[in-house]
Amino acid sequence: MTEGWDPAGTGVIVLPSGRLVRGRGLRHPLPEGPDPTFAVHLLGRQPPPAAWESRWLRWPDFRLPKDRAQARTLLREALDRAATDRVELACGGGKGRTGTGLACLAVLDGVPADEAVAYVRRHYHPGAVETPWQRRYVQRFDQR
Repeated sequence: MTEGWDPAGTGVIVLPSGRLVRGRGLRHPLPEGPDPTFAVHLLGRQPPPAAWESRWLRWPDFRLPKDRAQARTLLREALDRAATDRVELACGGGKGRTGTGLACLAVLDGVPADEAVAYVRRHYHPGAVETPWQRRYVQRFDQR
């Protein structure tokens, strides 16, 4: 199912395991290419229905997830499903919450927590993970 995700394409990050995950801002048009088969929406309000399977993680803009146990569960599911599915993480703008989620996926995939923000900024977007508390959340993610 991962066919069609272009690692050189907009917003697709290659994790150390080789799994591909696309980050996206929902306020931007859907990128060209195949649709995701699974998505985790990181939003303060319930997202509109998607044409593919999706989960909603309540996560207000510039903040942290409301339920951190649920965040770990959904991010673990996203990483596991990225082995066979086209997985997307998406928030409103595609940088802060999405970047934080991608950095947490990188930690789950073996990147040391203190290097995960730099990894995502290098491989996804230089402005990913926007706030100091989002950076601390990633740095402490493996300790939870």
